Amino acid sequence: VTQLEHAWQCGRLAEKSGANAPLQLASWLHDLGHLWVSPSESLISGEDDRHEDVAANLLEPLFGPDVAEPVRLHVQAKRYLVTSHSTYASKLSKDSARSLVWQGGPMSPEECVAFESRPYFKDALKLRVWDDLGKKKAWFEDSRDDALQYLDKLMRAVSS
Repeated sequence: VTQLEHAWQCGRLAEKSGANAPLQLASWLHDLGHLWVSPSESLISGEDDRHEDVAANLLEPLFGPDVAEPVRLHVQAKRYLVTSHSTYASKLSKDSARSLVWQGGPMSPEECVAFESRPYFKDALKLRVWDDLGKKKAWFEDSRDDALQYLDKLMRAVSS
């Protein structure tokens, strides 16, 4: 799926799960850093592009920590879930499993405890699950314009 399709699917999954507007927006924009760092290469470069930090740093001044922090933590959430749920790794997409290695692999028990104490820990876990599910062709088949109008409406709601 394209980055727009993935963003839209994640945002819609958040919406359908009853997430608040900031977490929906975080779900939409969590991979913005991939596009910012290197639009065509970031997913295939063979190294960690730290897209989560890039995106969070861009989003925080615009939308605050309720949007930025789940984005910042969504990669750590993947590492945590791989450690804490024995079957989680087998459900990752090929790209996500490959990038897990570059992103530090499964967390140690000490890292898990530290991660659990972070503000936005639970939101990051939700976002991570939607991130993993939002990679299906032909989900939420509204038009591109409809998707972007919804995103615009959501951004206005969160920033006001």
